[in-house]
Amino acid sequence: MGSSTTAPSNLLSTSSTFLTSNSTHTFLRPSKLPCISKITLPPKITHTHLPRFHRGKTRAAIDEDNQSATVPIAVQEQQLSKVVHDAKEVEESVKVLKNAAKTRQVPKEEVLSAFSVIEKAKLDPSGFLNTLGGSKSPGRTWMLIFTAQKQLKGGSYFPLTAVQRFDAAGKRIENGIYLGPIGCLTFEGRFSWKNRILAFIFECIRIKVGPFNPLEISLGQNDDREPGTKDPFFVWFYIDEEIAVARGRSGGTAFWCRCRHVMSP
Repeated sequence: MGSSTTAPSNLLSTSSTFLTSNSTHTFLRPSKLPCISKITLPPKITHTHLPRFHRGKTRAAIDEDNQSATVPIAVQEQQLSKVVHDAKEVEESVKVLKNAAKTRQVPKEEVLSAFSVIEKAKLDPSGFLNTLGGSKSPGRTWMLIFTAQKQLKGGSYFPLTAVQRFDAAGKRIENGIYLGPIGCLTFEGRFSWKNRILAFIFECIRIKVGPFNPLEISLGQNDDREPGTKDPFFVWFYIDEEIAVARGRSGGTAFWCRCRHVMSP
C-alpha cells in the first residue's frame, strides 16, 4: 500500500432529538352569550347579528395542519432509524477487522464486506489525524494487516512485516518492510493533511542489511512543495486507537493495527 477517511478511531456515536408539540383546539360556543332581550339597544338598531362559527371548516383546517406536520416527523424518524442502523453496521464491521488483526483467521469475504460498510458510512474525519499520528514526535506506528484490490474485488492478508509511522506534529511519514535479522527497507518523507486525505512525498530511502549501518539514498524531493493529490495519498475512512482503514491513490483499500515502534536490528 505504498501508494495507498475517512474511519477506528473510537466509534463515534450519533444522537438526534426531535421535538413535537400537540396543540389543544377550543371551539367557541355562542350558547352562553347574554340574552338579547336584556340589552338596551340604540334607537335605530332593531336586531343584533351574532357571530357564526363554522365548526366543520375549522376542524378541516386543523386536520390539514396536523397532516402536514406529521410528514416531516415521519421523515425524521426514518432518518434516525437509518442512522442507528448504519452505526450498528459500522460497529460490527470494526469488530470484524479487530478480530482479523488479532487472529488473521477471519475470511477475506468478511473483511471485504467490513471495508464496504465503513467506506459507505463516511464518518466524521475531524479527529483522524491526531489519532493516526499522535500529538508529539516521532508519532505513532501502524502495522499493515490486509490489502484489498480496487473496488474490493479481492484481497489478502499482507505476508510481510510492513509498518508505517505517521508523525502528526512533524508532518512526517515513514514506510518500512522489516525482515528481522536480515535487514529492512524504509522510505521517509513529508505529508500534508486535508479533510481525510493524507498526501505524501518520499524524500529518501534507507537500506539496512544485517548488522551493518544503513545506506541512505536521497530521492531528490527535498524542495518545500506541499504534497497534493497528484502525489501518492491515502483517503482515510476510519481511525481509532486500535485500527485504521484507508484507500490509496490506486484504488486499493487496506487496514492497519496499532503497534509499537519497530527497532532496526
